[in-house]
Amino acid sequence: MTGPDVVVVGGGPGGVVLALLLARAGVPVTLLESHQDFDRDFRGDSLHPYTLELLDDLGLAEPLLRLPHHPARYFRFHTPTASITTADYGKLRTRFNYVALMPQARFLDFLAAEASRLPAFTLRLGARVTGLVEDDGVVTGVRYRDRQGEQTLSARLVVGADGRFSKLRKLSGLPAHSLGASSDLLWFRLPRHPSDPPEADVDLYFGRDRYVGLLGGTDDWQVGCTLPKGGYPAAREAGVGPIRDFVAERVPWLADRVHELRDFAQTTLLSVDIARVDHWHRPGLLLIGDAAHVISPVGGNGILMAIQDAVATANRLVPALRDHGTVRPEVLAAIQAEREPAIDVVQAQQTRIERRVARSRDRGKPLAPPGFLRWITALPGVRARAAKANAYGPKPPRLDLALFTAEQVDAR
Repeated sequence: MTGPDVVVVGGGPGGVVLALLLARAGVPVTLLESHQDFDRDFRGDSLHPYTLELLDDLGLAEPLLRLPHHPARYFRFHTPTASITTADYGKLRTRFNYVALMPQARFLDFLAAEASRLPAFTLRLGARVTGLVEDDGVVTGVRYRDRQGEQTLSARLVVGADGRFSKLRKLSGLPAHSLGASSDLLWFRLPRHPSDPPEADVDLYFGRDRYVGLLGGTDDWQVGCTLPKGGYPAAREAGVGPIRDFVAERVPWLADRVHELRDFAQTTLLSVDIARVDHWHRPGLLLIGDAAHVISPVGGNGILMAIQDAVATANRLVPALRDHGTVRPEVLAAIQAEREPAIDVVQAQQTRIERRVARSRDRGKPLAPPGFLRWITALPGVRARAAKANAYGPKPPRLDLALFTAEQVDAR
């Protein structure tokens, strides 16, 4: 076979982390990214403590965190009658007791640069996959188009990590079915001022029919305003005035700059979905991250789940390729079996939230968290437990560092 052992399609967090881990273990891997760079706005900017600890194990956390980022300590809800701190990451027993808010393009550029130092890693930008290469029902590579024209790349395994609109998923005939989402999100940026509340990190501000989400950054705020599912055309026709008014009403300290949102060209629509694929794999092919299970932005779990998929995948692929030179179907099945329970928990939580939002909107009631949340989060340890649950997710996999010893890599 000519070509790498593994082709990873998709330059999101799961794909780049998987390619980095495989290359660190000496597994020849090629990463195909359809764009010419990693710079796509509003792809999610949150790096959880789990991710920072993983990078620390690889000796990469310290150089990454030298790059500009905002350490978010709190997750808070604001209603017309109260402000509730639901999670305090500062109480976690880790040196990374915060969520690092960093533009995803900066994070991916950093990882790709680190991977490019490794002889087993190849990055091909502007490589748009057009088809699968198959032999008697087994995927043996991909066809893609780049500036040089049509190309074919063989591999022992093709991994689809190309997001919620995965081309690999469509080509593979592994359909996703939706679990239901009632809202979309309209994202835009507003400048950060020195006088802004210092405790504001990741905050939700609830009002009638919608809420505003804030993500802190070093120079600006990402602002997400909910819309009813499919409500974008009506919102666009109404213009940005109602959006500005709602943000100014619910987040008064942003009222002095909402005028900087002048038209819809400054916004990005995120079509929210929660979906899953029943079978993540076929012989010679595996789907991970949003390609296998679409996660909504609620809780900022998408990047975390994709990176944990990458860790679980690397733990099993490296020994399989070293011992057998191939990846048997039972290895791919074991990856899905390991990760699926955690995905089920996260998606079930998100589906419950979406249903609650839909019921409130249908009844004309203000969107708000459950009433008991205010007193239960005041109990000792509750904020710490909530932070831990979000920081690590359910059933977090641990990277098998024994796979990355110099002796094993050299032995390959």
